[in-house]
Amino acid sequence: MKNVMIIDGFQAIIHYDPDIGMFRGEFAGLNGGADFYAADVHGLRREGEASLRVFLEECARRGIEPRKAFSGKFNLRVPVEVHEAAVVAAAAAGRSLNQWIAGLIREAVRA
Repeated sequence: MKNVMIIDGFQAIIHYDPDIGMFRGEFAGLNGGADFYAADVHGLRREGEASLRVFLEECARRGIEPRKAFSGKFNLRVPVEVHEAAVVAAAAAGRSLNQWIAGLIREAVRA
């Protein structure tokens, strides 16, 4: 996946901040914020490991589960014509709307 760095099994989203001339990483799926900055990829990994270590130590100290829990459900709002077209496309594929959209999301996150 583009712009994602895996550090000790945790995913961090990476962006370049032109205002400060550095890369910024922010861990996704955590029960709190853990971000880090560096000028190069090697430094970014090192800073990410340090940031994650501090975050995990603090979670352990407070008895907090570090990873967010996901239910597998979310609401999606689209224009009426998109909803209708999606229902037709799902039916044409022989799938429910939920199955069809879940498949599209699965494909998109693999890319």
